[in-house]
This record gives sequence, structure tokens and C-alpha cells, in this order.
Amino acid sequence: MGAPTLVCSTLFALGLAGLTFHRTHLLSALLCLEGMMLSLFMAFSLWSLQLETAAASPLPLLILAFSACEAGAGLALLAATVRTHGTDHMKNLNLLKC
Repeated sequence: MGAPTLVCSTLFALGLAGLTFHRTHLLSALLCLEGMMLSLFMAFSLWSLQLETAAASPLPLLILAFSACEAGAGLALLAATVRTHGTDHMKNLNLLKC
């Protein structure tokens, strides 16, 4: 297991731990998700560089496109939540009241 693989795995694990244990604000959850997507992008980029095949080249761009869509949808949900509830605290959000 090389150093770049260890860095990507550690980054993903830290993002997952932050998403699991620090769930007070919706914005912090979105930032943890973005960190996880960034670590996946780095891992797939390094993987496609190591393989040196044309089949693995579009995979990092696909991950990056999904990450941008996820960020846009998350920010839209954050703006809608703050507009309707007045805050982004996770304890105030209830799916049954929506």
C-alpha cells in the first residue's frame, strides 16, 4: 500500500468520521461530503495514472461532475432550509414535518 493510497484512504475516513460524529449543522455535513468526494477524485486520478489505459481516464472526470452536482444540490437544500426554518441546525430538521 503506497503513500498516495494511504493519504486518500485517510482523507476518506476523516470525512466519514466528521460526517458521523459532527452532525450539528447542515453546512458541516456538506463540507464532510465534499471532502469525501475530493478524496475519491484523488484516488481515481492516481489509479487511472497507474493503469495508463484509456478506459480508466474518464472516471475521475465523472466523479468530479457528480461532486459538482452534489455540491449544487446541497447548497440549494441549505438555502431552502435556512429560508424555511431560519437555521441549519440538524436537530430542528424533521422529515415528518416537511
